[in-house]
Amino acid sequence: MGKIVISENVSLDGVVQDPTGEEGFGRGGWFSQVGDRDREAWAQVERDEALGAEALLLGRRSYEFFAARWPSRRGGWADRLNSLPKYVVSATLENPRWNNSTVLTGDVVTEVSKLKQGLNGDIVVYASGRLVHTLIEHDLVDELRLMIHPFVLGAGERLFGGTSDQKPMRLVDIRAVGDGLAFLTYQPVRDA
Repeated sequence: MGKIVISENVSLDGVVQDPTGEEGFGRGGWFSQVGDRDREAWAQVERDEALGAEALLLGRRSYEFFAARWPSRRGGWADRLNSLPKYVVSATLENPRWNNSTVLTGDVVTEVSKLKQGLNGDIVVYASGRLVHTLIEHDLVDELRLMIHPFVLGAGERLFGGTSDQKPMRLVDIRAVGDGLAFLTYQPVRDA
């Protein structure tokens, strides 16, 4: 059975909006404001995660962002992302261009539940805020991996939107990455 892993870059106050500054959000671009050592250490964590993944699961907007950038890149990390099976949740995407991509249409909860049953290993979700909210709300997330960036933005879309009930989590790992990043791993407490 597959394991849904949410992997997000977030500010200290939980903002995930426009980390690269390409969306026009006034406080965007925070991702590139860390030092070289932090970026190198972050990249190593991301490479390792990709090497351990069985598949990627993305919302349409995040899929289009990644599909516009990764196919032309080379190297171990890029080769791995480009070769992984990619599943994109969308009601509008018809012809995915990034190789090994499959569009999941219909009810998100049903489709992701089937995906979990059909795969073994980590199914990693990058970005995809609306999809992440849905997965958390319906208890489909098996692990949260949060790369915390040392910025308080004070505004912007947050990783955790409203939920119908509490979602207890257990911290299972914490480590410093580079000079200023923290990598936190949580798992849901299912029997709480």
